[in-house]
Amino acid sequence: MRTAVIQARRGQGKFRANVEAVENHCRLTKITNPTLLIASHIKPWRSCKTAEERLDGMNGLLLTPDADLLFDRGFITFEDEGNVIVSPRFATEDLRRLGLGDLVMHRLGFGEAQRPWRTEAFQDGQRKYLEYHRAEVYVGA
Repeated sequence: MRTAVIQARRGQGKFRANVEAVENHCRLTKITNPTLLIASHIKPWRSCKTAEERLDGMNGLLLTPDADLLFDRGFITFEDEGNVIVSPRFATEDLRRLGLGDLVMHRLGFGEAQRPWRTEAFQDGQRKYLEYHRAEVYVGA
């Protein structure tokens, strides 16, 4: 049992290093401090078929803990070009409470013009994992 835990932790360190080679900040908050970021799987660890998928840096994002939880639970996902998709099952008021006020403003149509909440476009290697996330993890209507 102890050996399995040690190997899993080593794998997590390798995964994080692989993600850091692809991403350098939280996609939602732009925070860059590594101590505040979680290396989050796009296609969940439990759903990966191979060790290669589990450790693939393209299968990860660096996210703050609150953003990681939203992403992991399927309350947010991303389009390939970087638009953030928020589940209709996630309350707008809760987004505000999490400090994601800009998204609330865009979602409600306030401001000069409604516009999408957008991050940078994703690399080709990340897109196949995002397709899985949108289909299998994201909580839609």
